[in-house]
Amino acid sequence: MSVSTKYKQASLARRHRRVRKKVSGSAERPRLSVHRTNRHVVAQVIDDRSGRTIAAASTVEPAIRTAGPTGNKAAAATVGRLVAERARAAGITAVVFDRGGFLYHGRVAAVAEAAREAGLEL
Repeated sequence: MSVSTKYKQASLARRHRRVRKKVSGSAERPRLSVHRTNRHVVAQVIDDRSGRTIAAASTVEPAIRTAGPTGNKAAAATVGRLVAERARAAGITAVVFDRGGFLYHGRVAAVAEAAREAGLEL
């Protein structure tokens, strides 16, 4: 692994720790966590107090994966809508947003905006 790759990974981990100091999910208002890679986006609704994932969606799922490219904003918006629908089915209407150390821009913002449009309060 190159030095620049290690530096990027360390920077991401540092940013993520900084965000997680301030953001925590409860049963009333769980955490909507977003993780992105170059190819995929994963979103989870997590109750941190019980350590339980309430709802999840990702571009790795066959329904989204076969629909087209998975590393773009359209796919991220699909993930946001899907995780919001699953969370609402589980009785969750409000969440706190955890950008996971990533900038609130592009695919991360697309997940949040789609979740808002689908009825989640962020």
